[in-house]
Amino acid sequence: MTVARVTEISATSTESFDDAVKQGIERASKTLRGITSAWVKDQNVMIENGKVSAFKVNLAVTFLLDD
Repeated sequence: MTVARVTEISATSTESFDDAVKQGIERASKTLRGITSAWVKDQNVMIENGKVSAFKVNLAVTFLLDD
């Protein structure tokens, strides 16, 4: 039997939403083993002086629990 857990993380990038997702998963992979998927729950932009300064994503990351 396989059991998985879902945890929520946030990641930001000055480049794009796609880059924020990639950076978030790369960072999560350093701590979590067995990541199988991620769901982009939310996307936001950070604004400074009337311009987009960063892209932020909230991810629900699914990973398998060790036996």
